[in-house]
Amino acid sequence: MKKLLIYVLSIMAILSITACGGNQNSSNTSNSSSKDSEPVTIDIYQFKVEIAEAFEELANEYMKENPNVTINIETVGGGADYGASLRAKMASGNEPTIFNVGGPQDVYDWKDKLVDLSDVPVVKEAFDGATAGVTMDGKVYGIPFTQEGYGFIYNKALFTKAGIDPKTITSFAKLEEAVKTLDSKKSELGIESVFALAGKETWVTGLHFTNVALSPEFENVFNAFNSKTVAFKYSEGMQKLFDLQVKYGKTPVNSVDYSTQVEKLFSLQKVAIIQQGNWTMGAIKGIDEELANNIGFLPMPIIGAKEDSIPVGIPMYWTVNKTKDEKTQKAAKDFLNWIYTSEKGKDYVINKFGFIPPFKGYEAENLQPKDALAKDIMDYSKNGKTIQWVFMGYPSGWGMEKMGVDLQKYVDGKLTWNQVMENGKKSWEEARKK
Repeated sequence: MKKLLIYVLSIMAILSITACGGNQNSSNTSNSSSKDSEPVTIDIYQFKVEIAEAFEELANEYMKENPNVTINIETVGGGADYGASLRAKMASGNEPTIFNVGGPQDVYDWKDKLVDLSDVPVVKEAFDGATAGVTMDGKVYGIPFTQEGYGFIYNKALFTKAGIDPKTITSFAKLEEAVKTLDSKKSELGIESVFALAGKETWVTGLHFTNVALSPEFENVFNAFNSKTVAFKYSEGMQKLFDLQVKYGKTPVNSVDYSTQVEKLFSLQKVAIIQQGNWTMGAIKGIDEELANNIGFLPMPIIGAKEDSIPVGIPMYWTVNKTKDEKTQKAAKDFLNWIYTSEKGKDYVINKFGFIPPFKGYEAENLQPKDALAKDIMDYSKNGKTIQWVFMGYPSGWGMEKMGVDLQKYVDGKLTWNQVMENGKKSWEEARKK
């Protein structure tokens, strides 16, 4: 009888332990591989310099919860060409586990390296269209970073002092009028120039600027990706908008880099307007918090197109390297899912990264974007005043290495506008033949 009792108690203990283990696993199904005792290393190669420090902090938080996981982060961005550096990184033989792609062209270029992420829970929470740029043959190859918008960021206090109502600027004619007013009052306003165009940064000119003219031409990123030609349908309006920034911009235009534009000129209130996006908020706030609370977006109007809107899109996507073993792939997917679904991850996404998440599950008041530029992006979006990001569908290298470089030559007087357009058409066609 005593032996029977011991046997029963032993069976009950085993069942109890099994039940507890089962409950633990079921509550962490999206993170199960990260709880394994076997160590795993996730190497991340990412482009977003604005979140580099906070991202390191968040990775450390994850490693505390998952002591078997080691996360190494390398950030390349800002003035660097992430696409070129990624190619060099891959060629070095030291391939990252997680890296970034920008849309259809990148997915095509890197498809042999990409894991299908359709089964990651957060992918199913993405807003309609948020994963369209990385979906091919019914498979989703990327998790969207955030929603971002860009346009002309302006200093509200300077506009008020100059007697300009920014709400009236809904066309190129109105923008030009406001710029001339600001220019006439430079001394009174204490500014060196109206604009600071970062001509040194070919991603600013060759990608973001060209997009405002090519988005209405192609309408969406897939049309751009599939097109064998580019017509520059809105060339005239494109030239007028570019010339406006150059004529009333800080000189020499081609010497102005991102740091000079954002931190040394705009944040110190030496210029009134810059062409940039909401990713600049951290830098501006770090220099002048009062200014950061008193800025907003103006449209980038192209005559004949949608003149009252700003470009809004997904800047980049997280991807997982198919060449890594399954255990590492699973750990990478778990970490990416945790970023956007866990309580701690969501807090970082909103309050540390300053992201506008393209996912459901952020409806709570404490998870709403708080900064001035993010609020403006949401307002433009709600009012249908947006155009798409089509530069993700440009031929590889075309935007920065061709258009960006030629626009620099145009600023220096080495090329005419017609030559820039013709070169752009020719290089696009040549790239599509490859």
